[in-house]
Amino acid sequence: MTDAETAPAGTTDAGAVQTGATPGADWAAWQISWDQQQEWYLPDREERFRVMLDMVEAVAGSEPRVLDLACGTGSITDRLLKRFPKAQSTGVDLDPALLTIAEGTFAGDDRVTFVTADLKDPDWPALLPHDSYDAVLTATALHWLHSEPLAALYGQIAGIVRDGGVFLNADHMPDPATPRINAADREQRARRMDEAKAEGAVDWASWWQLAAADPVLAGPTARRFEIYGEHADGDTPPAEWHARTLREAGFTEARTVWQSPSDAMVLGLK
Repeated sequence: MTDAETAPAGTTDAGAVQTGATPGADWAAWQISWDQQQEWYLPDREERFRVMLDMVEAVAGSEPRVLDLACGTGSITDRLLKRFPKAQSTGVDLDPALLTIAEGTFAGDDRVTFVTADLKDPDWPALLPHDSYDAVLTATALHWLHSEPLAALYGQIAGIVRDGGVFLNADHMPDPATPRINAADREQRARRMDEAKAEGAVDWASWWQLAAADPVLAGPTARRFEIYGEHADGDTPPAEWHARTLREAGFTEARTVWQSPSDAMVLGLK
């Protein structure tokens, strides 16, 4: 992702990007390859998306205004609009390569807007096109933040979600109280990943090598690595920390609504 001075073509001074196509790339193919790469790490990825949208519908109905936080290629937005055609989505991210794919994918869809913003910047909410949202959704992204800035972000999200609205975060949330269970799960997942890799699965590093070789994505990918480096290392506190921190941030209720041996999804109700 980029700052305001180096934002991709089509970005306004406020940071909002209405979807516009970049010619020369097969966006559907890039979306499929991103999904496959993510599913190599997260075989239950679609299940967490299903539960996430179940909870959005339960709390906010079938025509929600959604903030897709750290949206990447727009995976949540894609599933949101397929399930709820009358929904609206604002995708926020800083990664110029993933945003390029997202913008190409949703080109011409007036239900979708993208914003280039750094979630570590305390002023990022001012770039949003709306003051409040029915739902703020994020998956496998906020573990890039350490606990202190993540707690601050939760406070900002509490100010964005309308009263009665919902926040959902699905991410790595291992339980430190069960080290033997955690180790057994890691070993099993590693074996399965090795088997999939031997059958041709593409991992994170290999996917980015493919992006860097694509004429359309080469420039955005180079800018992406200037911003992030190879990978950012944040914290992965347990689900109970997330629920407690959301309540402290202003959500009236918060708890886990989905869980695997290594990941969980925490819901905050405003």
